[in-house]
Amino acid sequence: MELLLTRQSCPRLQAPGPDDTQLQQILDAAVRVPDHGALRPWEFIIAKEQGLQALADILKASAIADGADESQIEKAATLPFRAPMVITVVAKCRPHPRVPELEQQLAAGCALMAMQQAVFAMGLGGIWRSGDYAFSREMHRRLGLSDTDQIVGFLYLGTPVVQAPIKKAQHSGMDCARFL
Repeated sequence: MELLLTRQSCPRLQAPGPDDTQLQQILDAAVRVPDHGALRPWEFIIAKEQGLQALADILKASAIADGADESQIEKAATLPFRAPMVITVVAKCRPHPRVPELEQQLAAGCALMAMQQAVFAMGLGGIWRSGDYAFSREMHRRLGLSDTDQIVGFLYLGTPVVQAPIKKAQHSGMDCARFL
């Protein structure tokens, strides 16, 4: 319960990121989320070391193709370097008679959240980011994704630069609940 009630995003990350053993555990946590029909409707694209530059090149090219201004293009080329590892989580939906596309996308989102929770349990930090690039068809094309694939988010992982204070919940979970 402590992990669930104290988890928070860590926007400022540095090396070290997850090592190979930790990455395996992070991915193992991801594939154990609810997955109706055992479809495994996700793909994890991992960028670290030289892969960060490859992701930066893709982001920059996508920004150019999408008509971004010069400052946005420059920023796009720096985004992956905010952490030592970035995992792009993609929902890989396919037609299924009992498992709608939304449910498959939610499963991919659960996989991303499970990865982030695993990272926190290891004493590392992470932040789930999305933004325009998650929906850019050019970004999807450059990552080799199909028209039915959808980027769920970019999970930035590393060691927190500062230990942020635990945020007090703005609302009780009961504020969002109702009983029938």
